[in-house]
Amino acid sequence: MTAPRTIVVTGASSGIGRKAAIALAEGGAELVVVGRDRQRTEQVARDVGGEAHVCDFDRLDDVRSLAQELLAAHPRIDVLANNAGGLVSQRSTTADGFERTLQSNHLAPFLLTRLLLDRIVESGGRVVSTSSTANFFGQVRLDDLNWAKRPWLGGWGAYGTSKLLTNMFISQLARRSPVKAFAFHPGFVSTGFGRDSRSMRMVNLLTNGNYGISADAGAVPLIQLAGPTTIGVASGTYFDQLKPGGLQSPQARNVELAEVVWNKSSELVGLPAAV
Repeated sequence: MTAPRTIVVTGASSGIGRKAAIALAEGGAELVVVGRDRQRTEQVARDVGGEAHVCDFDRLDDVRSLAQELLAAHPRIDVLANNAGGLVSQRSTTADGFERTLQSNHLAPFLLTRLLLDRIVESGGRVVSTSSTANFFGQVRLDDLNWAKRPWLGGWGAYGTSKLLTNMFISQLARRSPVKAFAFHPGFVSTGFGRDSRSMRMVNLLTNGNYGISADAGAVPLIQLAGPTTIGVASGTYFDQLKPGGLQSPQARNVELAEVVWNKSSELVGLPAAV
């Protein structure tokens, strides 16, 4: 009898992460759900008959501890779904000294993936990261990854840039390792995303909460990419929902810049660049 696939989903306590975890568990996978809020994360774990881990991506030591726990508990990791992160409306820094959007949306999942990578490769697994069409408006400046020299403007520039960094990370991961790696835009999903953002509050007010697609619809690409079906496109592909080859910033196609970003990200989280 074949053992169930082990799928780790971060940001699984609500939104598309929760919806995907439920659907993947119904498909027979063993779910490991990771979230910041203990009560909600443990509830999702109960709902899917899985395992809960509480982790604050604003603390890289939490991410390192999470990786150790996962490696100790799971001889196989078939899928790592990097779904945690979000929009930060007021600029602030983490306990590690990084701007919060940069850390939660890029550095923390980068670190977690790197620490689990050997196990994922051994399992013949894949990495799936939630990105956004907002990557097209991102702008990577190596002298300002912490977004200290540019106007904040509600955090949208930093958010778009973090999703551009996500796509660059996935493309480099595909180049540097045998793991299958994909990023996707789930669509404009009506969830708790950006609940502290003035612009998102205005959208919610003007539409009476009836904007975007449902969390169920937004979870579909994550469910498909994390599911057992072979993905018939090249590793490193970025999807717009279920369509491969989504719109990306020109910087996403700059391989030399992506290599520099990989090396810099490795340095920032205390890892060697080589995998």
